[in-house]
Amino acid sequence: MIKGTVFSIEEFSTFDGPGIRTTVFLKGCPLKCTWCHNPEGQNFEPQIVKSPNGCLGCGKCFDKGEEVTGKRKLVKESIYVCPRNLVRECGTIYTPEELCKKLLKNVDILTDSGGGITFSGGEPLSSHEFLLECLKLLEGKAHRTVQTSGFCPPNIFKEIAKNTDLFLFDQKIFDNETHQKYTGQSNTNIKENLKYLADNKKSFIIRIPLIPTVTDTEKNITEICSYLKSLGINYAELLPYNKMAGGKYPLAGKNYKPNFDTEKEPQPHAEIFEKFGISIKIM
Repeated sequence: MIKGTVFSIEEFSTFDGPGIRTTVFLKGCPLKCTWCHNPEGQNFEPQIVKSPNGCLGCGKCFDKGEEVTGKRKLVKESIYVCPRNLVRECGTIYTPEELCKKLLKNVDILTDSGGGITFSGGEPLSSHEFLLECLKLLEGKAHRTVQTSGFCPPNIFKEIAKNTDLFLFDQKIFDNETHQKYTGQSNTNIKENLKYLADNKKSFIIRIPLIPTVTDTEKNITEICSYLKSLGINYAELLPYNKMAGGKYPLAGKNYKPNFDTEKEPQPHAEIFEKFGISIKIM
């Protein structure tokens, strides 16, 4: 039986596609972007997380972990001993049928606003079997959007594209070597998948995260604009770096170690987009 793990469902979102939307965040991502603002979405499996805000430092959560496993770690039983209710399980497992039944409860409101349902992450394409089944179940019932880095084998991506109404497609870094340095993966498949969307007149919106000194350099923006222009793309949305991104890492038991200047203001380089005839919207 196909199952997927969801770490959040955000209702009445107006940021993840047209109209009012319900956004589903699937756990698991093969990229290791150093600016990731959803660290709880990086791992594929459900995990026990703890909010550092308001913690008494009593150690009861770790005591329970040591009692159960012999190691001072958070375990599911830790949830029930925290006096401040700061420990919880992040990640709910669904079948496609279970999730879609839940998502369709407010579908009339979404549809009336010109909205629908968006799958995000993590990286939703890394749970492609689960995602595909959900998209098929929602066909004709809700507008379907996939927010993605585009990192996926092309044969799988094409199958997802046949069952998706709109893509929100990231363009992070054009140079492959630099892309590997900051994300841990090649961007060869990403470029091929974007070309497929453009060549086949699929509906998509380019989104460019503006990460200071990484993605917002003149060189990178120029290379991205040149590539977009070659594909006939004349619109992009810019996503400025969220300086609060690091605040979620302790919750997921991770350390935030960005390898770029987090204090520098990202530069949109609007003049470069204008030069290539690409209109932009800063989100």
